[in-house]
Amino acid sequence: MRYWRVPLDADQIKIPQGEIHLLVDRCKGCEFCVEFCPRGVLVMSSEYNPKGYHYPEVAHPELCVDCDLCEVICPDFAIFCLPKTEEVNDGAS
Repeated sequence: MRYWRVPLDADQIKIPQGEIHLLVDRCKGCEFCVEFCPRGVLVMSSEYNPKGYHYPEVAHPELCVDCDLCEVICPDFAIFCLPKTEEVNDGAS
């Protein structure tokens, strides 16, 4: 999406990245996390968990901005998001 104006410090702002972690065994397939994700990171899987429900899977991990909405809205505490840690290249190969 392109906006008609840009903040003056847009080049100094770093957009946060997140890593989504799923506890597949806890999920009951309510799809709240998929429906309410503002960035469209999650999709429902065609696989079943041990309870017999379809569970979400991360389709677009690069779009996650660590907003934690999926974590807040999940009634079963089956999903959580952590800030993505930057990989440090120490020069050793």
